[in-house]
Amino acid sequence: MSKKPIIGITMGDAAGVGPEVIVKSLQHKEVYEQAHPIVIGDAKMLERAAEFLNAEITVNKIDHQADYTATTFGEIACVDLNLLPADLPFGEVSADAGDAAFQYLKTAIELANDEKIDAICTAPLNKEALHKGGHIYPGHTEILAELTNTKDFSMMLSSPKLKVIHVTTHMGLIDAINRIEPERVYKVIRLAHDTLSKSGIQQPKIGVCGINPHAGENGLFGNGEEEEKIDPAIKRAKEEGIDVEGALPADTLFFRAQRGDFDIVVAMYHDQGHGPIKVLGLEAGVNITVGLPIIRTSVDHGTAFDIAGKGIVDDGSMIEALRQAIELAPEK
Repeated sequence: MSKKPIIGITMGDAAGVGPEVIVKSLQHKEVYEQAHPIVIGDAKMLERAAEFLNAEITVNKIDHQADYTATTFGEIACVDLNLLPADLPFGEVSADAGDAAFQYLKTAIELANDEKIDAICTAPLNKEALHKGGHIYPGHTEILAELTNTKDFSMMLSSPKLKVIHVTTHMGLIDAINRIEPERVYKVIRLAHDTLSKSGIQQPKIGVCGINPHAGENGLFGNGEEEEKIDPAIKRAKEEGIDVEGALPADTLFFRAQRGDFDIVVAMYHDQGHGPIKVLGLEAGVNITVGLPIIRTSVDHGTAFDIAGKGIVDDGSMIEALRQAIELAPEK
């Protein structure tokens, strides 16, 4: 039996760069040396991408009963759901593509539950298309949580110099601040500690962002949100032996973290955490959903409708997402 993990790669929104970034990344032989990649999507979309990329690969259609360890470099094994028209336009919001992106992910979760794949790596979806396709979710993370019956989860962004985990993600800023509560902050600190501990970091150092400028400056800014929403969570975590510090001003905390003072930063809302990661480089960023019963990594970029079908997408983030999926997949 092969000891290499089987990584299920979902195609995402096929009107975007998903198919081509998958084909590009699977032209790297080292991926096959480390894992068995299995694409869940539409085979014809991969074939179309391979054609305009001038990629010397073939696409093999497989089903749920196939041997997922029989992968070969130069061939892409695809669980073909055959949901989309061959002439799906690039760069346009499509209800069909949005629904298909949901079905690819749903199938990948089923395969993971059946132990056919060891981890999931997702190409990007388009939220407007997803909604038009009848699936009202903010994004991948929330779909994965609902379909796996997971209540305590969070988005973690990882780059070579910085890791960030979020208390809130896809909601407006006012809603996010209202949603931040001590129990949620504590659970995210706990997820950060447990995730890094399992990855081999002993007693990870965790820095927690404040909400207001200068983390409130002892009540000078804001209405005491740090004292009310964050401090009780940090106190509880410290009592349990977790190495955590905060609430700290976000502007200096991210500098200190990328310098090496902290192993991970707890961000309070979407842009507070995403901004620093993306400044460090989209090509190196990876999105990881923590708290799920399934390992899931993703590229840290969108569908890039403006360049879809042009063959110029950078596959660096997908390569890194695959690498982390392979690294985090359970040992056999």
